[in-house]
Amino acid sequence: MSEPTIASAWDRRVRALTIGLVAIITLVAFEALAVVTVLPEVVTDLHGFGLYGWVTSAFFLGTTIGIVLAGSGVDRTGPARPFLVGLVCFAVGLAVAAVAPTMPVLVAARALQGVGGGTIPAVAYAAIGRAYPNALHPRVFAVLSTAWVVPGLGGPALSSLIAAHLGWRWVFGGLLPLTIAFGLIPLRALRALPAAADPAGDTDPDAGPARGGALMLAAVRVTVGAGLVLAGLTSRSLLGLPLLGAGLVCGFGPLRRLLPAGTLRMRPGIPAAVASRGLLTWAFFGTDSFVPLSFTAVRHESTMVAGIAVSSATLCWAAGSWTQARLAGQVRTRSIVAGGLVLVAVGTGGFATVLLPAWLPLAVPVACWGLAGYGIGLAYSTIVTLVLALTPQDRQGEASMAVSLTDNLGTAFGAGLGGVAVAAGQATAATPASGLAATFALTTVIGLAGALLVARRLPEDRRAGG
Repeated sequence: MSEPTIASAWDRRVRALTIGLVAIITLVAFEALAVVTVLPEVVTDLHGFGLYGWVTSAFFLGTTIGIVLAGSGVDRTGPARPFLVGLVCFAVGLAVAAVAPTMPVLVAARALQGVGGGTIPAVAYAAIGRAYPNALHPRVFAVLSTAWVVPGLGGPALSSLIAAHLGWRWVFGGLLPLTIAFGLIPLRALRALPAAADPAGDTDPDAGPARGGALMLAAVRVTVGAGLVLAGLTSRSLLGLPLLGAGLVCGFGPLRRLLPAGTLRMRPGIPAAVASRGLLTWAFFGTDSFVPLSFTAVRHESTMVAGIAVSSATLCWAAGSWTQARLAGQVRTRSIVAGGLVLVAVGTGGFATVLLPAWLPLAVPVACWGLAGYGIGLAYSTIVTLVLALTPQDRQGEASMAVSLTDNLGTAFGAGLGGVAVAAGQATAATPASGLAATFALTTVIGLAGALLVARRLPEDRRAGG
């Protein structure tokens, strides 16, 4: 079957879908930027500094279930139904977070939010792969990155003002009406996209309820296993090693089944592309989770100042995404991804200067973090464009699931291990500075490792890049 002759993301045949996807990504942007900005105030109010990293890790562990729910559901029933289920979970998680009396309740609420939030990228990637021709994918992803611009400009500042004058709970509560309003916009367009069909036109039997149930069980085991590993690493008692072992036993086998064969060995082709996405998000979000804390706890600046750094990275991410759209078809995919990973590593290393004495201008770490944002903008969409281009259309739901799975596990472990280091630094020296330094050193190494090891194994042709 020939690709549809759609020349633009705003073609009348896909315009409603483009608008709907932009709306839902805008919601995701507001939520992500708002929570990371006010998190230092949240942990102070709930006396939960030891669980700082878990607020982010729980969200991204929850997304593992949401990703698999969406990935298998998109291929079996179409994208609308899993999207609606995820939207409900996201809204309920926001409501619980708004009234959370303790940090453990907030962590649980974030996990439920994650289940909902995990459906969004998997549904979006599969919808893009199914509705737009391959040549348009880089430009569509660039359009979606632009949805972060308005939240990036005003989201951190607005959330800081809300937290200062009304309290941080209103940040979660205020997102509820946005969830309903923005979440319903793409539903009609998503309903128009069918489930995957085999060549005879019947629903793919491999994507039936039994397969969906097996995938969901595997996702739960991966989530529980990852959570046990993080709990073992966090524990300061003799339970640490048993928890770590139990997590590996519980989650390693199912993780291998959910990912393309050879992903954990970084086999060339799609497996290496999927693996590179996990290292990319580990390198970036393992730092991003602690950017506001670096300004508030080490430099003793307000969350408003921290929000400037967050906004800088967000806007540069959008610029990097548009750059990769222009480079698609002209520069090799391998070079774009490797360059993005290097910039993330360099930007993270430069941002660590925020921990130096106050004589160093704050403009230096802010600019460095913007460089990291530009780097992830280059590589993030390029990787999923590559995977979709190399995957048959009737398997793009599962391909999207695999990309999103490594994406979120990378973020969860980046934030989780960073949280362990930060909590240890706070406990031993009454300041998180040493823990933050260790965290930034690790994420810098991860970014460089991704550039040197994984990106070299991506396809060399320019066509895959666009």
